[in-house]
Amino acid sequence: MSGIAFGVGTFGDVTDGPGGPTSHAQVVRDVVAEAVLADQVGLDAFALGEHHRDDFAVTAPEVVLAAAAARTSRILLASGVTVLSSDDPVRVFERFSTLDALSEGRAEVQLGRGSFTESFPLFGFDLRDYEVLFSEKLDLFARLRTGDPVTWEGTVRAALTDQRVFPLLEHGPLRTWVGVGGSPESVVRTARYGLPMMLAIIGGAPARFAPYVDLYRRALAQLELPALPVGVHSPGHVADTEEQARAEFFAGYSAMRERIGRERGWGPLGQEEFVDEIEHGSLYVGTAETVARKIADTVRTLGIQRFDLKVSAGTLPHAAIMGSIERYGTQVVPRVRELLAEETTPIRA
Repeated sequence: MSGIAFGVGTFGDVTDGPGGPTSHAQVVRDVVAEAVLADQVGLDAFALGEHHRDDFAVTAPEVVLAAAAARTSRILLASGVTVLSSDDPVRVFERFSTLDALSEGRAEVQLGRGSFTESFPLFGFDLRDYEVLFSEKLDLFARLRTGDPVTWEGTVRAALTDQRVFPLLEHGPLRTWVGVGGSPESVVRTARYGLPMMLAIIGGAPARFAPYVDLYRRALAQLELPALPVGVHSPGHVADTEEQARAEFFAGYSAMRERIGRERGWGPLGQEEFVDEIEHGSLYVGTAETVARKIADTVRTLGIQRFDLKVSAGTLPHAAIMGSIERYGTQVVPRVRELLAEETTPIRA
Protein backbone atom coordinates (compact mmCIF):
# COMPACT_ATOMS: atom_id res chain seq x y z
CA MET A 1 0.00 0.00 0.00
CA SER A 2 3.04 2.30 0.15
CA GLY A 3 2.68 3.30 -3.48
CA ILE A 4 -0.49 5.38 -3.01
CA ALA A 5 -0.41 8.87 -4.55
CA PHE A 6 -2.44 11.74 -3.11
CA GLY A 7 -3.72 14.77 -4.95
CA VAL A 8 -6.15 17.63 -4.58
CA GLY A 9 -8.66 18.85 -7.12
CA THR A 10 -10.74 21.93 -7.71
CA PHE A 11 -13.25 23.12 -10.29
CA GLY A 12 -12.32 26.77 -9.73
CA ASP A 13 -15.72 27.48 -8.17
CA VAL A 14 -16.67 31.13 -7.69
CA THR A 15 -16.09 31.56 -3.96
CA ASP A 16 -17.40 33.93 -1.32
CA GLY A 17 -15.18 36.93 -0.70
CA PRO A 18 -15.24 39.79 1.81
CA GLY A 19 -17.62 41.87 -0.31
CA GLY A 20 -19.60 39.12 -2.03
CA PRO A 21 -18.78 36.67 -4.82
CA THR A 22 -15.12 36.66 -5.85
CA SER A 23 -14.44 37.80 -9.41
CA HIS A 24 -13.55 35.21 -12.02
CA ALA A 25 -10.12 36.81 -12.42
CA GLN A 26 -9.36 36.56 -8.71
CA VAL A 27 -10.58 32.96 -8.56
CA VAL A 28 -8.13 32.05 -11.32
CA ARG A 29 -5.30 33.67 -9.34
CA ASP A 30 -6.46 31.92 -6.18
CA VAL A 31 -6.39 28.55 -7.95
CA VAL A 32 -2.73 29.07 -8.86
CA ALA A 33 -2.00 29.86 -5.21
CA GLU A 34 -3.76 26.64 -4.21
CA ALA A 35 -1.57 24.66 -6.61
CA VAL A 36 1.55 26.28 -5.17
CA LEU A 37 0.51 25.37 -1.63
CA ALA A 38 -0.28 21.80 -2.67
CA ASP A 39 3.27 21.53 -4.02
CA GLN A 40 4.75 23.03 -0.86
CA VAL A 41 3.00 20.57 1.48
CA GLY A 42 4.20 17.58 -0.52
CA LEU A 43 1.07 16.46 -2.37
CA ASP A 44 1.55 14.39 -5.51
CA ALA A 45 -0.96 15.98 -7.89
CA PHE A 46 -3.12 19.05 -8.46
CA ALA A 47 -6.13 18.51 -10.74
CA LEU A 48 -8.19 21.33 -12.25
CA GLY A 49 -11.59 20.89 -13.88
CA GLU A 50 -12.98 22.53 -17.02
CA HIS A 51 -16.40 24.23 -17.02
CA HIS A 52 -18.15 26.82 -19.14
CA ARG A 53 -20.63 28.34 -16.66
CA ASP A 54 -20.78 31.51 -14.61
CA ASP A 55 -20.38 29.66 -11.30
CA PHE A 56 -16.95 28.31 -12.29
CA ALA A 57 -14.02 30.47 -13.36
CA VAL A 58 -11.77 27.97 -15.17
CA THR A 59 -12.52 27.27 -18.83
CA ALA A 60 -8.91 26.52 -19.88
CA PRO A 61 -7.26 24.36 -17.19
CA GLU A 62 -4.00 23.92 -19.06
CA VAL A 63 -3.43 27.71 -19.15
CA VAL A 64 -3.89 28.00 -15.39
CA LEU A 65 -1.74 24.92 -14.86
CA ALA A 66 0.99 26.50 -16.98
CA ALA A 67 1.05 29.44 -14.57
CA ALA A 68 1.27 26.96 -11.70
CA ALA A 69 4.11 25.15 -13.47
CA ALA A 70 6.25 28.27 -13.26
CA ARG A 71 5.77 28.44 -9.49
CA THR A 72 6.03 24.76 -8.54
CA SER A 73 8.79 22.20 -8.76
CA ARG A 74 7.54 18.64 -8.25
CA ILE A 75 3.75 18.27 -8.22
CA LEU A 76 1.89 16.72 -11.16
CA LEU A 77 -0.35 19.25 -12.92
CA ALA A 78 -3.53 17.66 -14.22
CA SER A 79 -6.86 18.49 -15.76
CA GLY A 80 -9.75 16.93 -13.92
CA VAL A 81 -11.35 16.59 -16.40
CA THR A 82 -10.74 17.89 -19.90
CA VAL A 83 -14.10 17.64 -21.71
CA LEU A 84 -12.81 15.79 -24.75
CA SER A 85 -16.23 15.42 -26.41
CA SER A 86 -16.45 19.15 -27.19
CA ASP A 87 -12.76 19.71 -27.88
CA ASP A 88 -10.35 18.64 -30.62
CA PRO A 89 -7.98 15.84 -29.62
CA VAL A 90 -5.12 17.32 -31.63
CA ARG A 91 -5.43 20.68 -29.89
CA VAL A 92 -5.77 18.99 -26.49
CA PHE A 93 -2.57 17.07 -27.13
CA GLU A 94 -0.76 20.21 -28.31
CA ARG A 95 -1.79 22.17 -25.21
CA PHE A 96 -0.80 19.43 -22.78
CA SER A 97 2.44 18.57 -24.54
CA THR A 98 3.27 22.28 -24.21
CA LEU A 99 2.41 22.13 -20.50
CA ASP A 100 4.57 19.03 -20.23
CA ALA A 101 7.50 20.93 -21.70
CA LEU A 102 6.99 23.92 -19.39
CA SER A 103 6.74 21.70 -16.31
CA GLU A 104 9.58 19.35 -17.31
CA GLY A 105 7.36 16.30 -17.56
CA ARG A 106 4.73 17.03 -14.90
CA ALA A 107 1.66 17.36 -17.15
CA GLU A 108 -1.26 14.99 -16.85
CA VAL A 109 -4.52 15.01 -18.77
CA GLN A 110 -7.66 13.37 -17.41
CA LEU A 111 -10.17 12.90 -20.21
CA GLY A 112 -13.89 12.73 -19.66
CA ARG A 113 -17.36 13.68 -20.79
CA GLY A 114 -17.81 16.25 -18.02
CA SER A 115 -20.80 16.63 -15.72
CA PHE A 116 -22.35 19.57 -17.63
CA THR A 117 -23.34 20.05 -21.26
CA GLU A 118 -22.84 23.81 -21.80
CA SER A 119 -19.73 23.22 -23.89
CA PHE A 120 -21.69 21.37 -26.60
CA PRO A 121 -23.74 24.32 -27.95
CA LEU A 122 -20.91 26.73 -27.11
CA PHE A 123 -18.55 24.96 -29.52
CA GLY A 124 -21.17 23.88 -32.04
CA PHE A 125 -21.69 20.22 -31.13
CA ASP A 126 -24.98 18.33 -31.08
CA LEU A 127 -25.86 16.52 -27.86
CA ARG A 128 -27.39 13.77 -29.97
CA ASP A 129 -23.80 12.89 -30.94
CA TYR A 130 -22.77 12.58 -27.26
CA GLU A 131 -21.59 8.98 -27.46
CA VAL A 132 -19.86 9.02 -30.85
CA LEU A 133 -18.03 12.28 -30.08
CA PHE A 134 -16.36 10.89 -26.97
CA SER A 135 -15.77 7.43 -28.39
CA GLU A 136 -14.03 8.58 -31.58
CA LYS A 137 -12.08 11.38 -29.94
CA LEU A 138 -10.79 9.10 -27.22
CA ASP A 139 -9.71 6.66 -29.92
CA LEU A 140 -7.74 9.40 -31.65
CA PHE A 141 -6.23 10.78 -28.44
CA ALA A 142 -5.05 7.34 -27.35
CA ARG A 143 -2.94 7.27 -30.50
CA LEU A 144 -1.74 10.87 -30.22
CA ARG A 145 -0.53 10.55 -26.64
CA THR A 146 2.51 8.49 -27.66
CA GLY A 147 3.90 11.33 -29.76
CA ASP A 148 4.36 9.02 -32.74
CA PRO A 149 3.00 9.78 -36.24
CA VAL A 150 -0.74 9.04 -36.39
CA THR A 151 -2.97 7.71 -39.12
CA TRP A 152 -6.64 7.86 -38.15
CA GLU A 153 -10.07 8.18 -39.73
CA GLY A 154 -13.47 8.79 -38.15
CA THR A 155 -16.67 10.77 -38.58
CA VAL A 156 -16.23 13.68 -36.15
CA ARG A 157 -13.14 15.42 -37.59
CA ALA A 158 -10.75 15.35 -40.51
CA ALA A 159 -8.68 12.22 -41.05
CA LEU A 160 -4.93 12.13 -40.31
CA THR A 161 -2.32 10.37 -42.42
CA ASP A 162 1.09 9.73 -40.87
CA GLN A 163 0.70 13.05 -39.04
CA ARG A 164 3.04 14.24 -36.29
CA VAL A 165 1.73 16.68 -33.72
CA PHE A 166 3.94 19.19 -31.92
CA PRO A 167 5.65 20.03 -29.63
CA LEU A 168 7.32 16.66 -29.43
CA LEU A 169 7.21 14.97 -26.06
CA GLU A 170 10.42 14.95 -24.06
CA HIS A 171 9.59 12.25 -21.51
CA GLY A 172 7.67 9.53 -23.34
CA PRO A 173 3.88 9.18 -23.73
CA LEU A 174 1.75 11.92 -22.23
CA ARG A 175 0.44 10.88 -18.82
CA THR A 176 -3.27 10.21 -19.47
CA TRP A 177 -6.21 9.00 -17.36
CA VAL A 178 -9.87 8.55 -18.23
CA GLY A 179 -12.42 9.92 -15.78
CA VAL A 180 -15.28 7.45 -15.30
CA GLY A 181 -18.59 8.06 -13.56
CA GLY A 182 -19.48 4.41 -13.18
CA SER A 183 -20.97 2.88 -16.31
CA PRO A 184 -19.65 -0.60 -17.21
CA GLU A 185 -19.21 0.47 -20.85
CA SER A 186 -16.92 3.34 -19.81
CA VAL A 187 -14.91 1.05 -17.57
CA VAL A 188 -14.30 -1.53 -20.30
CA ARG A 189 -13.48 1.14 -22.89
CA THR A 190 -10.85 2.64 -20.56
CA ALA A 191 -9.26 -0.78 -20.17
CA ARG A 192 -9.33 -1.39 -23.90
CA TYR A 193 -7.15 1.68 -24.50
CA GLY A 194 -4.74 0.67 -21.74
CA LEU A 195 -5.30 3.85 -19.75
CA PRO A 196 -5.54 4.35 -15.98
CA MET A 197 -9.06 4.91 -14.61
CA MET A 198 -10.12 7.77 -12.31
CA LEU A 199 -13.46 7.10 -10.63
CA ALA A 200 -15.51 10.20 -9.82
CA ILE A 201 -17.29 9.14 -6.63
CA ILE A 202 -19.40 12.04 -5.44
CA GLY A 203 -22.20 10.22 -3.62
CA GLY A 204 -23.00 6.96 -1.93
CA ALA A 205 -20.73 4.44 -0.27
CA PRO A 206 -17.39 3.99 -2.07
CA ALA A 207 -17.80 0.21 -1.72
CA ARG A 208 -20.54 0.24 -4.35
CA PHE A 209 -17.83 1.00 -6.93
CA ALA A 210 -15.88 -2.17 -6.13
CA PRO A 211 -17.56 -4.10 -9.00
CA TYR A 212 -16.33 -1.45 -11.46
CA VAL A 213 -12.77 -1.73 -10.19
CA ASP A 214 -13.02 -5.52 -10.49
CA LEU A 215 -14.47 -5.23 -14.01
CA TYR A 216 -11.63 -2.91 -15.05
CA ARG A 217 -8.97 -5.30 -13.77
CA ARG A 218 -10.63 -8.33 -15.32
CA ALA A 219 -10.88 -6.48 -18.66
CA LEU A 220 -7.17 -5.60 -18.55
CA ALA A 221 -6.30 -9.23 -17.85
CA GLN A 222 -8.50 -10.53 -20.65
CA LEU A 223 -6.91 -8.04 -23.04
CA GLU A 224 -3.48 -9.22 -21.83
CA LEU A 225 -2.60 -5.70 -20.75
CA PRO A 226 -0.50 -4.89 -17.66
CA ALA A 227 -2.12 -3.85 -14.39
CA LEU A 228 -2.79 -0.10 -14.33
CA PRO A 229 -3.58 2.39 -11.56
CA VAL A 230 -7.10 3.14 -10.39
CA GLY A 231 -7.85 6.45 -8.70
CA VAL A 232 -10.75 8.01 -6.83
CA HIS A 233 -11.80 11.65 -6.94
CA SER A 234 -14.18 12.68 -4.12
CA PRO A 235 -15.12 15.94 -2.35
CA GLY A 236 -14.05 16.83 1.14
CA HIS A 237 -12.80 19.40 3.62
CA VAL A 238 -10.37 19.24 6.53
CA ALA A 239 -10.59 21.60 9.53
CA ASP A 240 -9.42 21.68 13.17
CA THR A 241 -12.71 20.35 14.56
CA GLU A 242 -15.56 18.22 13.26
CA GLU A 243 -18.02 21.04 13.83
CA GLN A 244 -15.91 23.59 11.96
CA ALA A 245 -15.34 21.26 9.01
CA ARG A 246 -19.03 20.46 8.66
CA ALA A 247 -20.21 24.06 9.07
CA GLU A 248 -17.70 25.49 6.59
CA PHE A 249 -18.27 22.81 3.99
CA PHE A 250 -22.06 22.70 4.27
CA ALA A 251 -22.43 26.42 3.55
CA GLY A 252 -20.67 26.25 0.18
CA TYR A 253 -21.66 22.71 -0.75
CA SER A 254 -25.37 23.24 -0.11
CA ALA A 255 -25.32 26.49 -2.10
CA MET A 256 -23.79 24.65 -5.06
CA ARG A 257 -26.22 21.75 -4.67
CA GLU A 258 -29.21 24.10 -4.58
CA ARG A 259 -28.03 26.04 -7.63
CA ILE A 260 -27.44 22.94 -9.75
CA GLY A 261 -30.50 21.28 -8.27
CA ARG A 262 -32.77 23.99 -9.64
CA GLU A 263 -31.57 23.03 -13.12
CA ARG A 264 -31.84 19.27 -12.60
CA GLY A 265 -34.90 18.95 -10.40
CA TRP A 266 -33.12 17.99 -7.19
CA GLY A 267 -34.51 18.81 -3.78
CA PRO A 268 -32.55 20.96 -1.29
CA LEU A 269 -29.76 19.33 0.73
CA GLY A 270 -30.86 18.73 4.31
CA GLN A 271 -28.61 18.27 7.32
CA GLU A 272 -29.64 14.64 7.72
CA GLU A 273 -28.62 13.75 4.16
CA PHE A 274 -25.41 15.77 4.54
CA VAL A 275 -24.38 14.01 7.74
CA ASP A 276 -25.26 10.60 6.30
CA GLU A 277 -23.04 11.26 3.28
CA ILE A 278 -20.16 12.17 5.60
CA GLU A 279 -20.60 9.17 7.86
CA HIS A 280 -21.52 6.53 5.28
CA GLY A 281 -21.02 8.04 1.82
CA SER A 282 -18.42 9.91 -0.21
CA LEU A 283 -17.92 13.21 1.58
CA TYR A 284 -14.54 13.28 3.35
CA VAL A 285 -15.27 16.02 5.87
CA GLY A 286 -13.88 16.41 9.38
CA THR A 287 -10.66 16.58 11.33
CA ALA A 288 -7.42 15.24 9.89
CA GLU A 289 -7.88 11.97 11.81
CA THR A 290 -11.47 11.49 10.62
CA VAL A 291 -10.63 12.18 6.97
CA ALA A 292 -7.48 10.04 7.10
CA ARG A 293 -9.36 7.03 8.46
CA LYS A 294 -12.06 7.38 5.83
CA ILE A 295 -9.53 7.67 2.98
CA ALA A 296 -7.61 4.66 4.30
CA ASP A 297 -10.84 2.66 4.35
CA THR A 298 -11.57 3.63 0.73
CA VAL A 299 -8.04 2.65 -0.32
CA ARG A 300 -8.46 -0.73 1.37
CA THR A 301 -11.97 -1.32 0.04
CA LEU A 302 -11.24 -0.50 -3.59
CA GLY A 303 -7.53 -1.29 -3.77
CA ILE A 304 -6.78 2.05 -5.44
CA GLN A 305 -3.40 3.61 -6.22
CA ARG A 306 -4.43 7.29 -6.05
CA PHE A 307 -6.84 9.44 -4.10
CA ASP A 308 -7.67 13.03 -5.12
CA LEU A 309 -9.60 15.15 -2.61
CA LYS A 310 -11.77 17.78 -4.31
CA VAL A 311 -11.28 20.72 -1.98
CA SER A 312 -13.51 23.29 -3.68
CA ALA A 313 -17.20 23.27 -2.82
CA GLY A 314 -19.36 25.99 -4.31
CA THR A 315 -18.89 29.23 -2.45
CA LEU A 316 -16.44 27.80 0.14
CA PRO A 317 -13.96 30.70 0.61
CA HIS A 318 -10.41 30.53 -0.70
CA ALA A 319 -8.94 30.87 2.80
CA ALA A 320 -10.85 27.78 3.95
CA ILE A 321 -9.66 25.86 0.88
CA MET A 322 -6.06 26.82 1.62
CA GLY A 323 -6.43 25.63 5.21
CA SER A 324 -7.88 22.35 4.01
CA ILE A 325 -5.02 21.79 1.54
CA GLU A 326 -2.42 22.46 4.22
CA ARG A 327 -4.02 20.03 6.70
CA TYR A 328 -4.50 17.42 3.97
CA GLY A 329 -0.85 17.53 2.96
CA THR A 330 0.76 17.85 6.40
CA GLN A 331 -1.63 15.81 8.57
CA VAL A 332 -4.04 13.65 6.59
CA VAL A 333 -1.70 12.07 4.04
CA PRO A 334 1.00 11.10 6.58
CA ARG A 335 -1.71 9.60 8.80
CA VAL A 336 -3.21 7.61 5.91
CA ARG A 337 0.21 6.19 5.14
CA GLU A 338 0.61 5.20 8.80
CA LEU A 339 -2.78 3.49 8.85
CA LEU A 340 -2.04 1.54 5.67
CA ALA A 341 1.46 0.61 6.85
CA GLU A 342 0.06 -0.85 10.08
CA GLU A 343 -1.73 -3.52 8.03
CA THR A 344 1.44 -4.65 6.25
CA THR A 345 3.82 -4.59 9.22
CA PRO A 346 4.35 -8.12 10.59
CA ILE A 347 3.64 -8.62 14.29
CA ARG A 348 6.72 -9.73 16.20
CA ALA A 349 6.48 -12.12 19.10
